[in-house]
Amino acid sequence: MAGARSTRLGARWLAVAALVCCGASCSRPASGEIVLQFWAMGREGEVVAELTRAFEASHPGIRVKVQQIPWQGAHEKLLTAFVGDATPDLAQLGNTWIPEFASLGALSALDPAVAASTVIEPKDYFPGIWDTNVIEGRLFGVPWYVDTRVLFYRRDLLAQAGFSHPPKSWGEWMEMLVAIKRLPGAEHYSILVPLNEFEPLLLLGLQQEEPLLREGGRWGNFRSPGFRRALGFYLELFDRELAPRATNTQIANVWNEFGRGYFAFYITGPWNIGEFKRRLPPELQGSWMTAPLPGPEGAGLSNAGGSSLVVFAGSPRKEAAWKLIEYLSRPEVQRRFYELSGNLPPRRSSWDDPVLGGDIHAAAFREQLERVEPTPKVPEWERIATEMRIVAEQAAHGGLSVDAAAAELDARADRILEKRRWILAREAGE
Repeated sequence: MAGARSTRLGARWLAVAALVCCGASCSRPASGEIVLQFWAMGREGEVVAELTRAFEASHPGIRVKVQQIPWQGAHEKLLTAFVGDATPDLAQLGNTWIPEFASLGALSALDPAVAASTVIEPKDYFPGIWDTNVIEGRLFGVPWYVDTRVLFYRRDLLAQAGFSHPPKSWGEWMEMLVAIKRLPGAEHYSILVPLNEFEPLLLLGLQQEEPLLREGGRWGNFRSPGFRRALGFYLELFDRELAPRATNTQIANVWNEFGRGYFAFYITGPWNIGEFKRRLPPELQGSWMTAPLPGPEGAGLSNAGGSSLVVFAGSPRKEAAWKLIEYLSRPEVQRRFYELSGNLPPRRSSWDDPVLGGDIHAAAFREQLERVEPTPKVPEWERIATEMRIVAEQAAHGGLSVDAAAAELDARADRILEKRRWILAREAGE
């Protein structure tokens, strides 16, 4: 408990020191203008400048300085900034990073601000996405855009195999996969499941009743009946040669291979809507569609991904930072952000738009977003997900059985979570 308290106390002293050192001169330049430091990643950092210009016009006296951070290295840069007391006022943060930064004491809790807000309405957000920002009952971020995965499929090939609709359950899906594999023609597969991606197996695992980690995230739970069932379904795709044993870097061009029928199903995200529209020839534009993921017995869950907006605990400009978050959270601004970036909005009301609401390929995402599940809210999750990919690839190549792979995953997760168990035990006075 003392160790955890020291971490939180240290974070508070860093925030206090920042306030003392900066004072009014740091928060306001000589002109009296407030300058917000806003870090945004990747493409979002490029396009958000257009939105912040409109914010500045409607909020005289506040100027936003956007720093674009490449996704590669962004996590390390944020940690370095926190340790060096050099965090921005607010930032875009991947949802899976929030548990780590919240546990460090780097983020401000936003519950009071949301309670007083006339702009942000929690019930308007997709519940699984909102939940990714809630750590131990406290809110540390507001969803900015959402990311989840659904099925992209060739409906013409599905029709040739004798099916008029996408799969509604795992049993029906497997039946379709087998039928597509049997279609005549050149060598082909039914589905692409890249071995360098952990997401397909993660999605199957999230659809089980048991959590991926047990006892409050202290131990792996991969030997549970549910996850072993998910792993068994996943490995069957390779054992029956329904999916190639390949990474997506070994597929010369995913879009071309999808177009020529090398595979008929692909689990991927919203960014590929635009890619398939651009890359597939006109004669194939009517041949593909998207659908929500099937579950073991019916409609399935997917992952609650995306990015959120956070305010750092060390910021002396929290009130102004919150105004910017409120502005970027307006439905009409979210729609404009979608037009600029292609990122899907996290609010239901933001989908009430002819462009987004009328996109037949986006409709599956709108439906799926009502059924998304956060990944385990522990700082170590991304390391565990990497181990999931490594073990799953070994099993897909025949190196491990379902039971052996599940046991190996538990062993690796338990080693990663060892420090977490130690900290929690000290907090509990054990």
